[in-house]
Parts: sequence; C-alpha cells; structure tokens
Amino acid sequence: MAAVSGALPHTSLSATLDGYGVFPADGDVVPFIAQQAGAVAEGIVYKDVTDVQMSRLNLYEGAFDYRLVPVTVQTPAGRLAVSCYLPSNDAKPGAESWSLAAWEKDHLAPAILAATEVFTRDPLPSSSALRAMWPMVEARAWSKHRAKPSPATRRFRPGPTDFAIERAHSPHGNFFLFQAVDLQHRQFDGGVTGTLKREAFYGIDAAIVLPYDPVRDRVLLVEQARIGPRLRHDPNPWMLEPVAGIIDARETPEDAAMRECEEEAGLHIKEMVPAGSFYVSPGATTDYFYTYVGLCDLPQLETYSGGLEEEAEDLRLHPMSLDAAMDLADSGEIATGPALFLLYWLLRHRDRLRARG
Repeated sequence: MAAVSGALPHTSLSATLDGYGVFPADGDVVPFIAQQAGAVAEGIVYKDVTDVQMSRLNLYEGAFDYRLVPVTVQTPAGRLAVSCYLPSNDAKPGAESWSLAAWEKDHLAPAILAATEVFTRDPLPSSSALRAMWPMVEARAWSKHRAKPSPATRRFRPGPTDFAIERAHSPHGNFFLFQAVDLQHRQFDGGVTGTLKREAFYGIDAAIVLPYDPVRDRVLLVEQARIGPRLRHDPNPWMLEPVAGIIDARETPEDAAMRECEEEAGLHIKEMVPAGSFYVSPGATTDYFYTYVGLCDLPQLETYSGGLEEEAEDLRLHPMSLDAAMDLADSGEIATGPALFLLYWLLRHRDRLRARG
C-alpha cells in the first residue's frame, strides 16, 4: 500500500466482505475478489486516503482493469460503506483460493520493487501505458530480487552504506530503461568520494545457452541481425550467438534457458550444465547473464530456420563441430562475448562432458 500510494494512510481497520472470495487471477498470482456464495473476503479499510494517493492507486489498479465499486463491509465498529477495487466483468478468477501468506513469501518483495519503479517516473504513465510496459517492469523487479551476495575473498567487502545513491533521477524508456543517478562510494583509502554523477542502462537478467552434443562433439550457433552493431556502423550486423532470452518474472534462469532452446531452435535439452553467471558491462549496464551448456542431440549439420514469428524472430541455426566453431572464434567471425565465453568454457570442460556421454 505504501509503495503504490506513496505513504501509508494513518487510519486503518480490519474488515470483511461477505459473499465474496479471494482468488488468484487466472494465469497469474495477483489477488482477484469475486462473488462467491457463503465466502468471506478479509481485508483492510483505509479511511484517510488523500487525492494524490487515490490518483496513484487508480493508475496502478486501472492498468490491470480493476475499478472502484461501492460495497458494504463489516468492521469491529459495525457495517461500513466503502469503495473496493474489483476486476472487470469479463475477467476470470483462478480455480484455487488465494493465500496472502504464500504471496508475501514468494512475491511481495518484487511487487514492491516493481511499484517503486513505476512511481519514480516523471511524468507518470497512463494506466494503458503502464499495462503495456508491465512485463518489463516486473522482469526488472525480479532481476533485482534475484541479486544475491557472491564471494568476496580478494575484493572489498562493503557495508550497507558504502555505496549510496543520493538521488535517482526519473528513468527514461518503456521497454528498457536509462537512468541517471548521483552517488557516493567508499574509497580504498577509507575515505568517501564526493558526489559522482553516473548514468546506466537497465537491462534484464538473461539466460544464455550453448547447445552441445557431447557424442558428436557439435555445437549450435544462432544467427540474427542485431541493432547494436548497426548503430556502431558495423558493416555486418548479423551476429553468431548462443541461444539467449530474457528471464521472465517468476521464472527461474534454467526454466528460461530450456524455454528459449525450444522456442529458438526446437531443441530438447537433456541437461543444463551451469557455466557461470556474470555482469556483461558493469560500468554501464545492469545486464546479468546466467550461462549454460545445454547437452542435447545435434544429428544434422544442415543450417535450418528457427524463432517465433509472433516475436518477429528471424533466425538461422548453424550446427557445426566444436573445432569449426573455434575456427570462427579465431577468425573474428564470432564477435559476441557470450559466444566466445561459452566456447572457451566448453573447450576447457569438453573432455569431462564427453566422458559422461
């Protein structure tokens, strides 16, 4: 409530709404209040919501086609007429009852991160614009939620205040985000920097897979046209890469890797072997890659087409021997970091993986 409305209203009381049940929205995890004979929906009434808070609530709820409806609830002080956000008439609830405790355990933290991002924008988007950008907002929130401490045996071990963002300026962009910040951080001599102005690109966690047939010693590379090389004025923006894709909200990196192999290349992966996870360019972007070598069968050497038409993917899939791929790496024809990283990782672990069959 505080993340969406901007501040927690001062006055609240528990309440129940008779004749309504709480369900997850069909195919989602968000709560959905729908009429159900004999059911009781438990909730909270906020009594001193300001106009500014209401406008933020209406923006957020309106993005998902929820609308304010007058209802009468039962409170410890008696019956009370209130307004409640209910879904549109054509919305469908899921089959199971919704659990607040289960939602809090698995989804509360990224939900707060997503709402926080939305309301850092100036100007705020419309409800329809927010609905269109929501999948990426959620994916960014889950990327932040997924970030965990990693080893620091040689590098600096920071405390909570050693890297402080003093001001985060309003981000720009709908699909991806670009943001300027003012920050300070601890120096190696024990001092603190002055205010530094930095800019960064907000990407999304991605799963990267190099399909590998250990029996035939073959890999598969994806060819597609890329905007980055074109904007750099590269004469040939068609790149050779591993299978790759954004990790959706509530999706594990390995599940995303499996999904992308099927969608892009029509491959069934027998086992995903983790090859490392890392920041791609930490001085300028949040992009974080989970990389795998996907053990599979690659019986053919002929190039074939792949990708999803609804995502405008125009892909060519190139099965080839690992040695042939290394020749392309040596010649510079393979010029993408994840492909080079995974090929050299595979070269190091090739004998181990081939011995497993």
